[in-house]
Parts: sequence; C-alpha cells; structure tokens
Amino acid sequence: MSVRTEELCRRLPYWELLTEKEKKLVSENSYLRRFTSGELVHGGGRDCLGQVTVISGELRNYLLSDEGKEVTLFMLRRGEPCVLSSSCILSQLTFDTQISATEDTELLIVSLGVFQRISEENTDMKLYTYELALERFSQVMETMQRILFLSFDRRLAAFLVDEYERTGSPELRMTHEQIAARISSAREVVARMLKRFSAEGLVESERGMIRLTDIEGLRSLL
Repeated sequence: MSVRTEELCRRLPYWELLTEKEKKLVSENSYLRRFTSGELVHGGGRDCLGQVTVISGELRNYLLSDEGKEVTLFMLRRGEPCVLSSSCILSQLTFDTQISATEDTELLIVSLGVFQRISEENTDMKLYTYELALERFSQVMETMQRILFLSFDRRLAAFLVDEYERTGSPELRMTHEQIAARISSAREVVARMLKRFSAEGLVESERGMIRLTDIEGLRSLL
C-alpha cells in the first residue's frame, strides 16, 4: 500500500466511524485504480469492485435496456462515495446498474469483502451504508420524476440550471451528445431545444460549450 493510498483512506467520509482495527483493515485492503473516459467501471457481467470513492474525474450511473437504451440515474464526482452496485453490497436489493467513466477518473476502492464485513459488524457503518443507498435512491427518484412528468424543455432547463448552481459558472463545457446522455434523450432533440433556447435569448451555443445568458429565464421554465 502506498503512502498516498493510506492518506486518501483517512479522508474517507466514514473514516471516523471505524474502530482502530477497522481502520487498519480498510487501509490494508484499499487500492487506487484509474479508468479512461468511456471505460466501463461496473456492469456488463463484471465483478463488483467494492465500495468506491471518486478521487478525480466523474462517473455516470445508468440503467441499460436489452435494446441498448440508457437512462442516466445520477453522477458521481470528486470526493463522493458510492456503493457501486446495490445488489453486490446490499443483498436485500436485487436491481443492478451500469457505471462508466465520463472522463479520465481515479477511484479509491475498498475491497468488497472488507467493506461488507465492517458494515455487518459495525452498527454505525451499517447505518451509513443504508443512508448512502437511500441518498442515491432519492437521486434516482428525482431523475425518474423528471423523465416521466416534465416536458423536455423543462427537463433541459432544469439540467442547465442545476449545472450552473453546481459549478457556479454560466459556461458549461459539454457537447450536445454529453448533455443528451445526462438527461436520457437523443442528441438531435437536445440540439433542437438548445436552438430554440438560443432564439429566445436563454443560451448561446459554441462548439463544445453552452453559455447560459438568461439564468432567470431558464428558471421561469421550471
């Protein structure tokens, strides 16, 4: 185990919930792994890696139908932990998802067996694991509500406003295809709606970037 890995383990959000013995166990059974943009991290028959925390980069968690249609459930960014697959860590849940890197990404991974063991023996960790799963499930429900109940213009406006509030910048460096993947739509549909937004003075589009020119106007669509 490298010094860097040991230091990153100490930054885990649940580190202080562990006993000294458990901290040693986590440190000895954690490792760093890099994934390139577009690489599959979990799903498609791959074994469960365990509990991951994003060190750098970004992950996309999504459902994949038999026909190849994707529905993005939530994103994971720097510093955010996740139980990769609910079914491989929480045995009570049986659904599974796919996870891929949307950019070059580095993950800190705690081995499955160790994380499961600690979660079973440490009451605080068990509660943490379920709260984390509940948080992700809440994100999934919000996503599904938008897909099912919001018109596409409102869905796109909500996404643009969310990104503005998250980054603090009116300039979103994303392609139409990347936006389409995030909001579970087609690139052509996104392009048409952004063209309409541009005509209404809400946004300006450049190659690989969307500039939000009227935030309040976008919020008025929600």
